[in-house]
Parts: sequence; C-alpha cells; structure tokens
Amino acid sequence: MTADLPRLMRAATVASMAVAVVLIGAKTAAWLATESVSMLSSLVDSSLDFLASLVTFLAVRQALTPADADHRFGHGKAEALAGLTQAGFIAASGGGLLLTVGDRLLHPHQIHREAIGVAVSVLAVVLTLGLVAFQNYVVRRTGSIAIGADKAHYKTDLVSNIAVGVALYLSGRFDQPLIDAGMAALVAFYLLHGSWQVGRSSLDVLMDRELPDADRLRIVDIAKRHPEVQDIHDLRTRSSGLTRFIQLHIELDPLISLTRAHEIGDQVEADIQAAFPDAEIILHVDPFGVEERRVGFA
Repeated sequence: MTADLPRLMRAATVASMAVAVVLIGAKTAAWLATESVSMLSSLVDSSLDFLASLVTFLAVRQALTPADADHRFGHGKAEALAGLTQAGFIAASGGGLLLTVGDRLLHPHQIHREAIGVAVSVLAVVLTLGLVAFQNYVVRRTGSIAIGADKAHYKTDLVSNIAVGVALYLSGRFDQPLIDAGMAALVAFYLLHGSWQVGRSSLDVLMDRELPDADRLRIVDIAKRHPEVQDIHDLRTRSSGLTRFIQLHIELDPLISLTRAHEIGDQVEADIQAAFPDAEIILHVDPFGVEERRVGFA
C-alpha cells in the first residue's frame, strides 16, 4: 500500500464532514425561511450525513490501524461496519421523510420565499458534486468500502438536492404545495433504495464474500501459467479494508525435490502478488495426483 492512500482516505472523510456542516447551516436557514417540507427533508438528510460521515471518519482511522497480536488480519472490517451503519442512517432518513410527507399530504401548507430554498439547493448541488468527484477518485485509488458507502450516500443527496430545488421552484411558480410533498416522497424512496445498495455491499465484506469471478479467474490463470504447475485447487479469497486475502493450493510433480517445490511456490506467489499488490497470499504446495477434498471452482 503506497503511503499516500491512507492520507487520501483521511482527507475524504474530513471533506465529507465539512460539506455536511456547511449544508446543515444553509438548509436550516432555508427551511426556517420557506417552511418547505422538501427542504426539511433535505436538512434531516444532511444532519444524518454528518453523523454517517463521522462514523466513516472513525472507521477509516480504525481500519488503517496496522495488524496486531489480537487482530492478525488487521482492522479492515471496521470499514464494512461503517458502511452498514451508513445504510441504517440512510434508511432512517428515508423512513422519517415518508412520515413527514404523509402529514403534509393530509395538511397541505404553502411554502414561502422559495427563491432562498432554490439558492441553497444550488449551493448544495455544487458542493456535493465536488465532494462526490473527490470521493470517487479516492475509491478508485484505494477501494475503500467506507468511503464508497459515504459516496453512495452523497450521490443520493445529489439527486435529493436537485429534486428539492425543482420542487421549491415549481411549488412557488404554480402555487401548489402538493408538488413539494410529492417530490419529497420520491426522494424518500430513492434514499431507501440507496440504503439497500450500501447495506448489501457492506454485508458482502462482513460475510467474507469471494472476490469477483474475474479476479478469481485471473488468479487461476496466473498460477497455471507457470510451466511446472500441473493444477490448482481450494482457491479461497476475501477482502477486508484495503487488503485482499488469497489462499490456494498448487499441484506439482511429486518427484521433484522439496527445495524445487518451494522455489516454484515462491515464483507463483510473486506473480500473483505483482497482479494484486495489496493482497496477502497463502500458497500451499501439493503433489499432483493426490486425492483431496476440494472447495470452490478451482
């Protein structure tokens, strides 16, 4: 792992909290001025954004803590726990918003000074676009699950902020408060959908889901590329934070020396390490032709 990756991850968590704080202040002022339920929904969402970003901030720092005697595989799953927490925040935001929408549909209320709300929504869109672009860059570089979850959260916010701005403009232009409530309802369902996506990817990591088939097939191809490897079996993979874990057995000619078998194992491991530099690899050497119970497609 290069030295700048932890720095990038920490910078992304600080940026997300800073954006959330600015938007909470702006949206509070806009909600008090407009009395818009869609702006209230956006304010609630930004407040939850701050809590979720704080969780990500703490989780990333924990995940970057080196492995120790009690955590030999590192602390990477703290990121997945943060992602699962984020999913809960998003779901709570969507559910609470639906309750507010229901009340406003039963008791319609015209908004005021919608221009203020539209201006705040434009500010929110600009800041969120910049944050998501930065988070996307960090996720591409690091593969961080927690920051990926935070990015997914803010992408839902991007749609939410655009929808709120449109709702405020249309409600004021056509003097129809139900437009405001209807748009807020659409945002709520979008938040619930985002919650499911974030939660599912986090659970995959916590449940040690295998790496994508493309990565597994690449590992198999690299191992079998060595001219003295006759077969492989029991390939097992998983990810935790920035680290991928790869375990496999290679089968060699049973008549070669132990020293040569060790050399081949080191060569295959080095080839896999070159393709997956962030991985921890455990490679076991078996004699070809010996029957063993095999697990997985390799």
